[in-house]
Amino acid sequence: MTQPGDRGSFKFSATTRVGFSDTDAQGIVYYGRYLPYFDLARVEYHRSLGLLGMDIGAEGEEFVMRACTIEYFAPAVFDDVVEVRVRMAKIGSTSATWKFAAYRQKDDVLLVNATQTLVLVDLDERKAVPIPDSYREAIRAFEGDSLAA
Repeated sequence: MTQPGDRGSFKFSATTRVGFSDTDAQGIVYYGRYLPYFDLARVEYHRSLGLLGMDIGAEGEEFVMRACTIEYFAPAVFDDVVEVRVRMAKIGSTSATWKFAAYRQKDDVLLVNATQTLVLVDLDERKAVPIPDSYREAIRAFEGDSLAA
């Protein structure tokens, strides 16, 4: 498990500021509102590797969420700056598993840990398709030995 202040095997992070609409009636960010923060971090990760505009698969293929787990540890509140550390932990033939750790930037308190598995799917056929080698190689070049096959 990720510990406070421990960057572990994370080589990339993105920051975001908690908006009022991200909070609940108690004024805190509940675990479900972290999903857009994870999406932002994953997009910025791809942008940093030059993969954002990459045609990952054929037309009509997209990564779709297969599984998501979130462990909630501490609250964030309106206007907190949140650092979302992200890495690809595993890449299979049709799926990729992402790890996230979100920290409140002002005191480096661990807010949540999360894992998401996305599958590359042909949307018309509704079936999984292989992840292109060019995408796989770009991720492996960045993540190195920490990426499981």
